[in-house]
Amino acid sequence: MTLSPNPVEFFFQWHLTERCNLHCTHCYQEDGSIEEMSLTQAKEVVNIARDTITSWSDTYEIAFSPSFNVTGGEPFLSPFLPDILSYLKTKEFDIYLLTNGTMINRDRAHMLAGIPLQGVQVSIEGPEEIHEQIRGKGSFKKAIQGISTLLDAGIIVTLNVTLSEINCNYVKDLVELASSVGAQRLGFSRLVPYGRGKGLISGMIGQDKLKQVYEDILSIKHTMVSITTGDPVASQIGVDPDYEHRDIPLGGCAAGVSGITILPDGTLTPCRRLGIPIGNIFKDSFREIWATSPVLESLRIKTSYKGKCGICARWSQCRGCRAIAYAYSLAHGTGDYLSEDPQCFITDSSTKE
Repeated sequence: MTLSPNPVEFFFQWHLTERCNLHCTHCYQEDGSIEEMSLTQAKEVVNIARDTITSWSDTYEIAFSPSFNVTGGEPFLSPFLPDILSYLKTKEFDIYLLTNGTMINRDRAHMLAGIPLQGVQVSIEGPEEIHEQIRGKGSFKKAIQGISTLLDAGIIVTLNVTLSEINCNYVKDLVELASSVGAQRLGFSRLVPYGRGKGLISGMIGQDKLKQVYEDILSIKHTMVSITTGDPVASQIGVDPDYEHRDIPLGGCAAGVSGITILPDGTLTPCRRLGIPIGNIFKDSFREIWATSPVLESLRIKTSYKGKCGICARWSQCRGCRAIAYAYSLAHGTGDYLSEDPQCFITDSSTKE
């Protein structure tokens, strides 16, 4: 069997716990608790993921590059974190850890380096005053210390920023901060007004201003810090739309296309910020869910989409952020995850024939 030369990326975002030592104002999680799986169950999840990827590869003769984004809540509050990370490595997954950074110490950093991980993402929201306005008093210095400890252990660190009206004017400060601490990467995403974050819906950045913010971000060239964003709308700046393949999802929002989320009790959702349960990995066949879920299927069909997303020439490459579209529509009484992205600033989005 000859596999395709370019591996297809597929990721599992795994929330080991909903527990967290911070209480961030923009958090997309809702206050409350979810039952957490045992270590035996966690290993079962890993085995299911590996068996699924292997089956897909054998059936479709496609090479995959699978990864796990392991997070929480705060993942260091899971007693099984080291065992789970080690087991993931035995099954040949790339591993990324997403953390608030405040619980990193030398022993934990060296544990991560020894596995090893592909990288660690630490959330930073701005200069100290801005960061702590969002994440709480004392959180900034602890996060910076955690970042330094990770870097000292030889781990690649990405700082990630959730953009809102609170911090969008501090982009240059954040670049300087990333450079000063020695982080290799700096990423940006948008506020999702869901969970606790729905209280900040008025803090969503308007379309015109968001475009300017992203143009400023993407224009920055730094010799030491790689500046990126996974935002599907931002990815369209300066890129010609792919008209030929506009009805086939080729990039953009990962929901239903290139990733899945696993919650602490095994519940599956298209995206952690898109809180629509589509099954449970312990009760349902993951392969069947991925192939037959009506929610996932609708995310892959252009004619399912509403508003300008449904007629956009860039649909295959973007599709907007489904989590933001859903959260915004919930706040306005519809709760439609297929509605248009309310912050989209692309002006040449009508379909060309």
